[in-house]
Amino acid sequence: MGEQKRYGKYGANFIAPDNNCVYLTFDCGYEYRITDENGNKVPITSMILDTLKEKNAKGVFFITMDYAKKEPELVQRMINEGHAVGNHTTTHPSMPTLSIDKMVEEVMTLHNYVQERYGYTMTLFRPPEGAFSVQSLAVVHSLGYKTVHWSFAHADWDPNNQPDVAATLQNILKKSHSGAIYLLHAMSLSNATVLGDAIDGFRDKGFSVELFQ
Repeated sequence: MGEQKRYGKYGANFIAPDNNCVYLTFDCGYEYRITDENGNKVPITSMILDTLKEKNAKGVFFITMDYAKKEPELVQRMINEGHAVGNHTTTHPSMPTLSIDKMVEEVMTLHNYVQERYGYTMTLFRPPEGAFSVQSLAVVHSLGYKTVHWSFAHADWDPNNQPDVAATLQNILKKSHSGAIYLLHAMSLSNATVLGDAIDGFRDKGFSVELFQ
């Protein structure tokens, strides 16, 4: 709450209002595929999108330029199915280390590409690794963006070293609260496996799963 009060004037969001809602956000730096029983390579993000569709829930997917160029079908599906696509920078640098001109370039190069390629205008930003300064927040805000941090994250980013599935679900639900913003990496098989049960669990606890805007 302290960070929210301190940096909220710069459009930064570490927690959402206390409204009995939780918010799912997914970081997409690259796609990871698993092989199904038929030998097909299945993107984990497609599994996440399938579950969100089944559960009638929406999320924010923060993408990089590399992802926007390499995974057009997934990005288009995110847009078509009513999710938000967010800006995770062009090259995934530490924003506070950059000059103002470079900060603008990192945000707007991807912004313009997504607008031209997909006809979609992004308004939500997530800084790589959560690194920020007052200056970087102010620059991003001046470009028309809200910065979306998180109140929950876990060690899910290494596809070759995934957290235990049962422990993942327990951890996600144990730390749920009104206004929670979840950061989940979309290449995580553990996240994809438990997502449906997590959404059911949120709702059983009286929370609705809403799209952060």
